[in-house]
Amino acid sequence: MSQPSTEAARLGEPSYVWRAGQNRRLEMIRAWGELAQARRVLDVGTGLGLYLKQMQAIAPQVKVAAGTEYEWERAHEAAQHGLVAVAAEPLPFPDDFFDLALSHEVLEHVGDDAQALREMVRVLRPGGRAVIFVPNRLWLFETHGIYWGGTYHFGNKFGVNYLPDALRNRLAPHVRAYTSGGLRALFASLPVEVVHHSQIFPGYDNVGRRYPTAGRLLRTLTYTLEQTPLRLMALSHLLVLEKRA
Repeated sequence: MSQPSTEAARLGEPSYVWRAGQNRRLEMIRAWGELAQARRVLDVGTGLGLYLKQMQAIAPQVKVAAGTEYEWERAHEAAQHGLVAVAAEPLPFPDDFFDLALSHEVLEHVGDDAQALREMVRVLRPGGRAVIFVPNRLWLFETHGIYWGGTYHFGNKFGVNYLPDALRNRLAPHVRAYTSGGLRALFASLPVEVVHHSQIFPGYDNVGRRYPTAGRLLRTLTYTLEQTPLRLMALSHLLVLEKRA
């Protein structure tokens, strides 16, 4: 298994193992991204290519599976699994090419998130869908660590996302977290329609591995909360866009 990246604070870490939380998100991608009809799929910020591999496994009709990855070491490793992987932020693909584009917890790390979203929409065919996961500003923890006293401190940090922008961004200059309005502003001028926008809670895989009963209870409780207004405080946004003709 790969070792954590030395640039984890800035670029984030890819999924190294496949567990219940990833499987649940894959099901959301399958359903909302209309994966069963897709022939060409793109994973922007593919990491080690795990989501691409899983999409190919459950959708054998996919003929083109492409993943972009900024960090070359990760792109190279993904390519070893037979996936197309390129290390580039501007997407090296023609207009109107893909049926489905995935961005899984990536926009918060890129240099220009609005440009990254524009590129995703550009390479989608009319009627194609973008499935996007990004951190929710209303989640109680900043999950990417913070900088304090010039030193990076790894781990979940309580309350950081509730601080005023100036202070929050000083503690976490390496990563964004989005309000619903801030996320929607990114695509306000793009030729897309919102198919679905909600918030989802985590999979609690680490808790469930050590304390199976507690993990099951947390999943049952918080997944139920996703059907209530309290979902607004969940871990991540799930946004699904469809490109207009």
